Amino acid sequence: MKSLQLSIVIPLLNEAESLVELSQWIQRVMQKHDFQYEVIFIDDGSTDKSWEVIEQLIAQSNTIKGIQFLKNYGKSQALHAGFVEANGDVVITMDADLQDNPEEIPELYTMITKQGFHLVSGWKKVRHDSFFTKNLPSKLFNKVARKTSGLALHDFNCGLKAYAKNVIKNIEVTGEMHRYIPVLAKNAGFDKIGEKVVQHQARKHGETKFGSERFMHGFLDLISIWFLGKFGKRPMHFFGAWGVSMFIIGFGAAAWIGGSKLYKLYIQKPAILVTDNPWFFIALTAMIMGLLLFIAGFLGELIILNSSNRINYKIKSTNNL
Repeated sequence: MKSLQLSIVIPLLNEAESLVELSQWIQRVMQKHDFQYEVIFIDDGSTDKSWEVIEQLIAQSNTIKGIQFLKNYGKSQALHAGFVEANGDVVITMDADLQDNPEEIPELYTMITKQGFHLVSGWKKVRHDSFFTKNLPSKLFNKVARKTSGLALHDFNCGLKAYAKNVIKNIEVTGEMHRYIPVLAKNAGFDKIGEKVVQHQARKHGETKFGSERFMHGFLDLISIWFLGKFGKRPMHFFGAWGVSMFIIGFGAAAWIGGSKLYKLYIQKPAILVTDNPWFFIALTAMIMGLLLFIAGFLGELIILNSSNRINYKIKSTNNL
């Protein structure tokens, strides 16, 4: 019996109308290429009949598995849950809205298994979305992400990606970090990251679940992931350095004030009060800030040393796992 070659992880929210067609489309592609595979649907708190449709699909095929969240936790948490259960040598992620084309999967699989990539990210070079609400903001967002992360990818947001199994088992996708899985992989040491132009389909059912606020969240997450990538394992290097610098500035200002007061006390009588000098407050503020930053770095080190991985979502039910 062949080993499981592919795990297809599909997070979804209120996509009941698309699931049957998507499942049949994936099945046709898998049978055409004789893949041993599994499809893992993660229902991220849908309020329509998505879970009922998933259960019907599972009853018809033992290649389909389902995870149902207790409520909506977000795409990152859904992907994390799917990655935990994935057993294939190559893991494919895709959206459930029929905008990602399953026909791309065989080539993505080959790029991982034959060309040695750790991760391959899709690039929706031609998009079927609104230019002003999605295309233009996405282009600006991706440009900033490239500059900040050092990864020359055109489309960080593309849901269609392929991973070697050891990649998804060694990264933790939390918060809203699903946009930056390639950066997480790079930070973990999986630096052979490729890109493939993929076909983008027009949405057939429903509406997009992501509003304009996702770009603001994306930029904030980009700052977070930059900081975590550079200082996540050594917060003292950041907070401690700034703390020491601020303390030196404060100490230098305090020394200057002290010397000035002694000069005025013994040379230029009468002397002025220390608190009459504005540098007194600058020195005091700088030393307090320096001390607080140093303590923050120290506490960060203690948290890292004593923390364990946390699962920040609740699963309501599973099927066929």
